[in-house]
Amino acid sequence: MAWAPAYVTPDDLKSYLYVGDTLDDVQLASAAEAASRAVDEQCHRQFGKLDEPAPRRYTARLECGRWVVDIDDLMSTTGLAVAVPAGPVMHELEPVNAAADGRPWTRLVVAAGSPNMPSGADHEVTVTALWGWAAVPVAVKQATLLQASRFAARRQSPYGVAGSPSDGSEVRLLARVDPDVAVILAPYVRRQWVFA
Repeated sequence: MAWAPAYVTPDDLKSYLYVGDTLDDVQLASAAEAASRAVDEQCHRQFGKLDEPAPRRYTARLECGRWVVDIDDLMSTTGLAVAVPAGPVMHELEPVNAAADGRPWTRLVVAAGSPNMPSGADHEVTVTALWGWAAVPVAVKQATLLQASRFAARRQSPYGVAGSPSDGSEVRLLARVDPDVAVILAPYVRRQWVFA
């Protein structure tokens, strides 16, 4: 899996829409990609995974007398290393039960006995890790299919209006994710976007 992949394939979308030909493959691929990015924006995170551990830099903050670092989503300790300019940092990943719940760790806490501590300087904490999710959650795939189908149908309503005014079914399309998509994604919305 790649970082920020399309969460559904054009074939997934064709199956969802009961499309049996190849006439709209390019448009469906575009809708799948655009819907995937809309899901990322709605959730303030992405659901892909890097192929190799990579370093990212963060700023630590004091919280209840301990140093805390908000990090990007992490579901693997493969290649995990945390350091400040003075050297390696002992740490714990939180939420503590994230792995047992099939969820990512989203922050780390510097251990009280760590030989090296952050100072709170901007971007001084370097975390090397295999960032991302182990797999795209089923709910995220479903939300992407629903949003992509809406994007694909949007071609038939170029001025943002669907339905017919004459039979009373006119609906103005809104510039946000489908309300059902928002409901599906609610458990995956991250409260704070982490800028690396």
